[in-house]
Amino acid sequence: MGALKKLAGETAIYGMSSIVGRFLNWWLVPYHSRIFLPEEYGIVTNLYSYVGFLLVFLTFGMETGFFRFANKTTEHDKIYSTSAISLFGGSVLFVLLTYMFSGTFAGFLNYPNSQDFIKWLAIIVALDAATAIPFANLRHEGKAMRFASLKLVNIFVNIFFNVFFLSICPYILKTNPDSFIRYIYHPEFGVGYVFIANLIASVVTLVMLIPEIRKIKMQFDWIIFKEIFWYSFPILLVGIAGMINQNLDKILIPELIPANQKPMVQLGIYGANYKLAVVMNMFIQAFRYSFEPFFFSHQKNSDSRLIYAHVMKYFIIFGLIIFLGITLFIDIFKFIIGPEYHSGLKVIPSVLMGNLFLGIYFNLSLWYKLSDKTWMGAWIAGIGALLTIILCVLLIPIMGYMGAAYATLICFVLMTVISYVVGQHYYRVEYDLKRIFFYFAVAVGFYFLSGNVHFSAYGLQYVLNFSLFSAFLVVVFFTEKKDIRTLLSR
Repeated sequence: MGALKKLAGETAIYGMSSIVGRFLNWWLVPYHSRIFLPEEYGIVTNLYSYVGFLLVFLTFGMETGFFRFANKTTEHDKIYSTSAISLFGGSVLFVLLTYMFSGTFAGFLNYPNSQDFIKWLAIIVALDAATAIPFANLRHEGKAMRFASLKLVNIFVNIFFNVFFLSICPYILKTNPDSFIRYIYHPEFGVGYVFIANLIASVVTLVMLIPEIRKIKMQFDWIIFKEIFWYSFPILLVGIAGMINQNLDKILIPELIPANQKPMVQLGIYGANYKLAVVMNMFIQAFRYSFEPFFFSHQKNSDSRLIYAHVMKYFIIFGLIIFLGITLFIDIFKFIIGPEYHSGLKVIPSVLMGNLFLGIYFNLSLWYKLSDKTWMGAWIAGIGALLTIILCVLLIPIMGYMGAAYATLICFVLMTVISYVVGQHYYRVEYDLKRIFFYFAVAVGFYFLSGNVHFSAYGLQYVLNFSLFSAFLVVVFFTEKKDIRTLLSR
């Protein structure tokens, strides 16, 4: 239980920064939804979907490789420097190529007049990739507070400049047309200011990371690099497949929905509602920050597999609490986004459950990372990616963005099942499947009960939903009271 408490503590630190930061960042969704039309917001959703792919390419699984080898050898400085230099070099090359062929890329993405957007996004991605290893080193050294504070500053700066460019500058220019603001603000840039704000935040983060960057020594060891690279390369394939599963739908919607059905409008609605599931994403991200270095550092403990089993159970419990908390009170959450986006609320249950299974899949991934069988993880992710492509092509033309939500859910469920079955053969962990299935059955049952019992008075509906949510918490408490009391006593 001591190890679980340590993991919970680190997850709390990462989680608080992620929750506070993303909660603040989350408010950009209702903010943007009240400034931009759905088709304009669709541009932001579409381009940031490509950013996810590019970031996976430029980091090529090196973070996981860094954790693996930093815990495996005593040559920490060489591993840190070699990993960081490789990502920095790749990032510089990427920016140069993007600037050289920005026109070609803009035409390929169907944004021929938006070369500046492409260039700004290239720098944003490059800076995020170049700082990945310094951030990973903070996690490796257990400096959760510094890691969290840097991430928060990035988000605060991003939010500030979004508000500055999209609200403050137009107001100043309207009240004082001769203000100096006219030299730095141009209304025709529109959604471009979303990318400019992100770029400024990335630059500020880079500057604040200088103390960590200065620790990088100018020593690049090819032998170490090749070892880390071949360990990490399958993780790159896993990451690419993961991005296909998470972001390909937002790229395919404009391509697969006929023009007369307004694909960019549908994409904007889908993208805004997808982000309402951010609470689940925040929980998963906070967990991932702490769990990866955690399971590498505990792999030699005699009770490590028991610990991993406990972690899985409580991860699922908290994930289901989030699922019920949002779906049962969706009539409250819907006011976060503009009314013209409310038609997409129906995707939220599928998106939430899909993201929960993504978190379970990440939890299960420890088997191929600890057994050095990362290639098998790549194969599983590849199967999921192929399924996502097939389902998106089949369902999106028929069901629109709802087909994209179903495709994502089916994909993550299948990947989770395959990873569990294969992983138990190579690295057996006795997960408490009976309780896990029990909690799923109760949570999903309560969700459907709420959806099929309707009261004319809103107050009665809220009483029912609150009662169901409270009942789930009571069930968890009485089922897990022994472990809960042990954790609290420690």
